[in-house]
Amino acid sequence: MYAKVVGGVLLLIGVVGLIVGDPEDGLLGLFNVDIVEDLIHLGTGGLLAYVGFSAANSAVKSVVTGLGVVYLLVGIIGFFIPELFGLIPHEYSVADNILHLVLGGLALAVASGNRSKESSRV
Repeated sequence: MYAKVVGGVLLLIGVVGLIVGDPEDGLLGLFNVDIVEDLIHLGTGGLLAYVGFSAANSAVKSVVTGLGVVYLLVGIIGFFIPELFGLIPHEYSVADNILHLVLGGLALAVASGNRSKESSRV
């Protein structure tokens, strides 16, 4: 369920960012929006939605765990190197970093929680 919901939200954020985002002002004046960030949201959202709706349970856990680690790392690195080594044109804000940390932590919590439930069923 997590992959379906978060994947859909990330897809929506990517589309909204492409359509109405202003790189100079950001989204709602808080979040970084530029073409690179929007494409990353579309890619990660699409991957989550795809595995959420079509893949086996183990594939979903692997993708959610992997993206959770990536989002956590991006959130942590963003506090120290806001432009992510020049990978994004505009710097991440504190709000971006916090959101990435929350997404990453939630993904890892959901993935590890599912593992605990499965092992208790065996």
